[in-house]
Amino acid sequence: MATNGTRVKGMSSVRYEELKRMLEDRRREIMSEVHEKIRDVRTESGHGKMSEVFDQGESSEADIQEDIEFALIQMKAETLTRINEALSRLEEGEYGYCYECGEDISEQRLRALPFAVRCKDCEQARENALQRDRLLAQRSSSLFFDISG
Repeated sequence: MATNGTRVKGMSSVRYEELKRMLEDRRREIMSEVHEKIRDVRTESGHGKMSEVFDQGESSEADIQEDIEFALIQMKAETLTRINEALSRLEEGEYGYCYECGEDISEQRLRALPFAVRCKDCEQARENALQRDRLLAQRSSSLFFDISG
């Protein structure tokens, strides 16, 4: 652990504490949002929604809204998992460093995306490579269909 001026695998205690505080603040914020959404869902279902009579359109709209709420809760839960993983990487001294080049990931990037595992340049290169692979796959599949058609 990085305290009293010590370092975690080359990370200054100041950077360690800043990153830890940022991750924990973000985790608390998301947990609060998830608990609020769950409370809202329980409150809505407990206030007589079941006793109301819906026509087919209203019922369908209510189902869609419930699906959206569930998807939002699921996304927040996945984000919490990623933040917990980031906290583990921080304790191991691996957080804040790019998986590809090993350089520091900028604090600005980590604030925007606290579970980032690559610096901006390496992530951009990865995305470009993925896009290039998708285009090549599309071209080869369209050539296959052109030949067989």
